[in-house]
Amino acid sequence: MPTIPQTETLTARPYAYIAFTVPMSAVSKPADEGFPALFAWLGQHGIAPTGAPFFNYRRIDMADTLDIEAGVPVAANAEGDAQVRFGTLPAGTYVTTTHTGPYDELYDATAMLIGWAKERGVAWDVSGKPDGDHFACRLEIYETDPSAEPDPAKWITRLQFKTAD
Repeated sequence: MPTIPQTETLTARPYAYIAFTVPMSAVSKPADEGFPALFAWLGQHGIAPTGAPFFNYRRIDMADTLDIEAGVPVAANAEGDAQVRFGTLPAGTYVTTTHTGPYDELYDATAMLIGWAKERGVAWDVSGKPDGDHFACRLEIYETDPSAEPDPAKWITRLQFKTAD
C-alpha cells in the first residue's frame, strides 16, 4: 500500500544509467540485463553508487514501446561509453510516494499517485508527442534488494515524478 504522496524540492543529481527501448511486453529486460551490467561496469571503474537503483521512464507509449533507463545515483558524473552513460536528474519539485509490497502492485500505486496529483491540479513535467509521453523525470526507486529480503510484502519502492515548474 502506498503512503500519502508528498511534494519535495530536490537539487540536480548525477546518475549513471543504461538506456533501453523495449516493447511494453519486455519491460522486465532493463531489470534483468540493465542493473547487473550497470553495477558490473561501475565496479570495474571504481565508481560507487550513492543511493538505490531506479528506473527512469523517459518515454511511454502504452500501445508500443517505452524508453527506460536502468540507473543509479553517483557522486559525480564520469566518462561513460556506448553502454553506460552519465546524466543529471533535473532539479525541481517532485511528488513522491512510497509503496511497500511486491513489484506487481506498482501499477496500482502509480495510478493512485497520478489520481492524487490530478485531484490537486498538479501537472507532471511531460510533453505529449506522436511517439508517446516524454517525461523530464519519472522514477521507480528500488529501496529494497530482493536478494537481501526475499519476502515481497516487505519490498519498498519509492515513486518520484517531477512536476511542471
